[in-house]
Amino acid sequence: MQSPTLAQTSPVQRELAKVVRGPVRFDDGSRALFSADASNYRHMPIGVVQPYDVDDVLATLDVCHRLGVPILPRGAGTSIAGNAVNTAVVLDFSRHLNAVLEVDPERRRARVQPGVVLDDLRKGASTYGLTFGPDPSTHNRCTLGGMIGNNACGSHSVAWGKTVDNVAALDVVLADGTRLKVGPTPEDELTRLCAEPGRVGQLYRDLRALRDKFGPLVQETFPDLTRRVSGYNLDQLLPANGFHLARALVGTEGTCVTLLEAEVDLVESPPVRALTVLGFPDQFIAADNVVPLLDLAPLTIESVDSAIVEIVRARNPRNPALDALPPGGAWLYVETGGESVAEAEHRAQVVAQTMAGYGATSLVVTEPTQLRALWRVREEGAGSTTRLPDGSEAYPGWEDAAVPPQRLGGYLRGFDTLLKDHGRKGIYYGHFGDGCIHVRIDFDLLTKQGVAGFRRFMEDAADLVTSHGGSLSGEHGDGQARAELLKRMYPAEILGAFEEFRSAWDPAGLMNPHRIVEPAKLDEDLRVFVAPPTIRSDTTLAFSHDKDGFFGATRRCMGVGKCLSADGGVMCPSYRATREEKHSTRGRARLLFEMANGQVVKDGWRSEEVRDALDLCLSCKGCKTDCPVNVDMASYKAEFLSKHYAGRIRPASHYSMGFLPLWLRLSAPFAKVVNALAKVRPLASLAKKVGGIAPERAIPEFAPATFVRRFRSRPAPAKALPADAPRVLLWPDSFTNAFDPDLGMDAVEVLESLGYRVEVPDGPVCCGLTWVSTGQLGVAKRVLRRTLKTLKPWLDAGVPVVGLEPSCTALFRGELTELLPDEPDAATLRASTKTFAELLADRTEEFDVRRPGQRALVQVHCHQHAELGFTSDRKVLAALGVEAEVLDSGCCGLAGNFGFEKGHYKVSMDAAERVLLPAVRAADGEVVMLADGFSCRTQVRQAGEREPAHLVQIAARALGVGSGATRS
Repeated sequence: MQSPTLAQTSPVQRELAKVVRGPVRFDDGSRALFSADASNYRHMPIGVVQPYDVDDVLATLDVCHRLGVPILPRGAGTSIAGNAVNTAVVLDFSRHLNAVLEVDPERRRARVQPGVVLDDLRKGASTYGLTFGPDPSTHNRCTLGGMIGNNACGSHSVAWGKTVDNVAALDVVLADGTRLKVGPTPEDELTRLCAEPGRVGQLYRDLRALRDKFGPLVQETFPDLTRRVSGYNLDQLLPANGFHLARALVGTEGTCVTLLEAEVDLVESPPVRALTVLGFPDQFIAADNVVPLLDLAPLTIESVDSAIVEIVRARNPRNPALDALPPGGAWLYVETGGESVAEAEHRAQVVAQTMAGYGATSLVVTEPTQLRALWRVREEGAGSTTRLPDGSEAYPGWEDAAVPPQRLGGYLRGFDTLLKDHGRKGIYYGHFGDGCIHVRIDFDLLTKQGVAGFRRFMEDAADLVTSHGGSLSGEHGDGQARAELLKRMYPAEILGAFEEFRSAWDPAGLMNPHRIVEPAKLDEDLRVFVAPPTIRSDTTLAFSHDKDGFFGATRRCMGVGKCLSADGGVMCPSYRATREEKHSTRGRARLLFEMANGQVVKDGWRSEEVRDALDLCLSCKGCKTDCPVNVDMASYKAEFLSKHYAGRIRPASHYSMGFLPLWLRLSAPFAKVVNALAKVRPLASLAKKVGGIAPERAIPEFAPATFVRRFRSRPAPAKALPADAPRVLLWPDSFTNAFDPDLGMDAVEVLESLGYRVEVPDGPVCCGLTWVSTGQLGVAKRVLRRTLKTLKPWLDAGVPVVGLEPSCTALFRGELTELLPDEPDAATLRASTKTFAELLADRTEEFDVRRPGQRALVQVHCHQHAELGFTSDRKVLAALGVEAEVLDSGCCGLAGNFGFEKGHYKVSMDAAERVLLPAVRAADGEVVMLADGFSCRTQVRQAGEREPAHLVQIAARALGVGSGATRS
C-alpha cells in the first residue's frame, strides 16, 4: 500500500476539521513533534488528531476509511521498536481520552480509556490495596492503550505476568467503523457469533477458521517462555485459552483495531516492600543464579550492571544509594512483599541467606527513600545507557530479547561474543527473572557502512536468541525494529497465519501498516541517517559533552519521555502546566532535531515553530539532571535565541530583563525615587508595557542601599580576625545586591562568626545570567571576561568564591566553561565556586547553635537541583537544629525573567500552584518558608503567602548573629 503524498493530505485535513471537535493538526511543527517515538525510526505523520471523545475517534476513522488513509492509534509515544511512528493520521489519545472510568474492588477490575497513564490507574486502585500488575519503567507516563498495544511487562512480571495476562475485555472499533466488545468467547457463543450476518459474523468466522487451520502448529512452534511478545497472540484463540479475542489483540501494535476502552484485572499489592540487592562478580554469573531465586516466589528479579552504576555516579556523585551497594560487578534486585515491614524484611533476609550459598553478597533495604533511589538507577537504564561512559552514542534496536531463564547465562555469554565479533559495545540490564535482557549498543547509524553493519548484527542476534528457544522481543514488541526478523523465529506457515489474522480485522491494511506483517525494513527510516544536519554548526556555546557539538546535542533525546511525567523532580514545568507535547523537553528536542536537518522545519535558526515551542521553556535546567540523558534545554534555548535574533530586533523583555544587572547598577543611587515611581500605577503600567513585562506582576522594590555599599561602609568587626584567617570572596549577585542586602550582611556575619575573612570584589562584577537566559551570548561572554579579570587576584590566590544566589552560582559551575572553554581562569572559577551550604558543611562541628528548633518548608531552586545538589544543605540544616521538609514541588514557576515576561503569567502561576503554593498555605504559621533563589522568594511574596527566608537567614537566627541576633 502506497503512502499518501503531501498533496493528498489536504482533503483529509479538510474533512477531519468538519467532523472532529478536538484539535486537528496538520502543520509542519505538529507533524514533526509526532515523527518519532523512543526508537531509532522517523516517519513524518500525515497529521495529528487529538480526539475529545469516542465520537471524535469514530469520525476520524470514518474519514480515513473513506479516503483510504492509514491510521495510527498512539499513547505516550514511548515505544522503543518503532511501533508508534508511521506515515499515517495519528490518533493521540494521551491528551483527552485519559480517564480511569471505574475501579471495582469486588471484582478486582478497572475500566479505563486508552490514554490513561499507568500511575493514574495504580493510584486509583491503591485505595483498595490493589494495583495493575505490569509496570514498565515508564509507569509515570506510559498509557494503558500503549501497554496493550505492545504487550508491556515491567519489573513485576515474575509475579503478575504481562499485560496480556491482565486484560479482561476490550471495546474496539475496526478501521471501517465496526464497533464491538471482545473478551473470552465460549464455544456456544462463538457458534452464535459466527452465524451472524455482516461484518461481525465474518470476523468471527475468519478467526475461527484461522484457529482450526493453524492451532496445532501454534502449539508446536510458539516458544515456551513467559516473555514471548514477538508476533501475534494466536495462542489466545486456542480452546485452552477460551478464544479470548481481547488477549489476542494485546500486542498487535495498533495494526488491527483502535482501542476505545479496556477492562483490566487488578491484583493485590503487598502494602510493604523490601529489596534484597545481591552482588555478583559479573552479569553472566548473576544470570546463572536466577533459577534458584524463582523458587523463592519474589515479586521482581531485576539486574543492574556496574557500567550503569558508573553512569549514574558520574551524573550524581553525591548519590548515597550507590555507595550502599554490596560488593560486586553486577547486581540483582530481588523484591519481596508482606503485610508488615517485619514480614517483608524476613522474606528479603531469606533471599539473602539462600543466595549466600551461591556466593552472592547482599544488602536488604526497607527504608523508602533508599528504596526509591535504588529503583531509580534501574528504571532510568533505558535513557542513561543511551550515552556510554566514554561519551559515545548508543541505540536501541536489539534491546529486549528474551530466553528461558534456565538458558539466560549461556545466551548472555553468546551475546557478549557476538558484540565482540561485530566490534560493538553494550550495557546489559533488564528482567533477569523472566530471561529478558535490555541493552543499548553503540551502533554506527550515521554512515552507510555503519547501517549495513547494524543489519548484519540484528540478523545474527536473531539467530542467536532463537537458537536458545527465545523471542526476538520480550517486552517492547516488534515494530519496525524486529518485524522483518520474525521469519527467523517462526516458520513460514505461522507468518502466513499472522497475515490472515491481521486481514480478518483490517482487510484494507489501514491500521499502522508495515508493522508485524508486510514489515518495513529494519535498516530503513533510521532518523539519524535519513535526516542528517544541514544548518551551520558554529555555536557560541561549546556543547563540550557532545562529540558532534550542537548536532550531537540534538540527538541526545531518544524519546523515553520522562519529561511527560506529572510529578517528581523539576522537569518539565511547562508541560505539566499545558500537557502539550511541544512544551515538553522531548517535543522541543524533536523540533531542534528537525530544525537541524531542515526537511520539514525549513527555516533553520529562524524557525518560528522552534521559537514558539521554546517560548514556554522556563530555562529551569531541570532536564539537565532529571532527563536520563541530560538534555539541557536551557542551553539549547540560549543558543537558539542567540542565532534566531542575530542582527534583528529582539523582544522588549530581552532589553529590560536581559540587561537587568546594568539597569540595577544605574538605578541603585536613585532607589527611593525608583520605588516611588513604581508605586504610581499609570507609570508602572507604562514601564511594564514598554519592557515586555506581564501586567499582573509587581515590580520588586529596591533596597535603599546595596549590599556592596553597606559592606564597604560598615564598621570593623568587634572581634578582630587572626592574620591567617581563611579568606572567602562573597559573590555580590545582582539580586542580593539590589533587592535583599540584609541577606548579604547576614552571610557576612555568619561567615565571620566561623572565622572566615569575608571579602567582596573591588569592582563591578556579574555572572551574565540574564544575558544567557535571553540568548544574548556575545554580551554574556564580554561580561564574564570582565568579571574574570576583576576576580583574577582571588582566583590566583585560591580563594573560594561563595555564592548566595543559586542561579548565579550554578552558572559558574555550568555555562561558564561552555561559553569560555579555552580560558584557564574560567575553569579556575568553576572549581573555586561554592554554595554557602557547601562552605559551611565542612564546619558544622564548630556551630554554636543558640536557637535550635526552627522548622522549615524548603523550595529547592531549579538551578541548584540541576547543577549543585542539596546534600550539603541537608547537612547544614540538620546541624543547625532545623526540622526541614524538602518539597518535591518542581519549579516555582517564576524562573528568573520567565514569569515576568508578558504572556507567561498563567503558566508561571500554574507551575507554582501545582505543589509549592498549596504547601505554603497549608504550613503552620511558625514554619519558615526557605527558598534560596530570589525567583522562588519573589513568587511566594507576590502570591501574598508569607515572607520567605534564605538559608543564610536561618543560619543567622540559629547561631544568634547578624539580624538573627535581634529576632525572637
